[in-house]
Amino acid sequence: MYENIDMKKTGLLLKVTIEKAGYTVKDIQNILHLSCPQPIYRWFKGSILPSVDHLYVLSRLLKVHMEDLLVPQYVHSSFIEIHTDYIAGSKRLYEYGKRLCLMKSA
Repeated sequence: MYENIDMKKTGLLLKVTIEKAGYTVKDIQNILHLSCPQPIYRWFKGSILPSVDHLYVLSRLLKVHMEDLLVPQYVHSSFIEIHTDYIAGSKRLYEYGKRLCLMKSA
């Protein structure tokens, strides 16, 4: 069974990860060739998710796997705060979140 993406937590993760990497919304807008910053703010709020193309560019820019920028449902909110530094580490955020979900369902 596959889990859905938690849009709010994914938005928060994107925001924190982008900020910690030293990029501004204007930087991301320019890198992605967006005419306005509104989509980025909508990602951060969890209203929408980035397109696959934008997610791919973000993953390359931030030097992480695309899955590392997505948070599955049923992951505790503190997970994002605790693990935004962890995202650049050798372990993958997605795999860690998956293990947390499995532990919760057991």
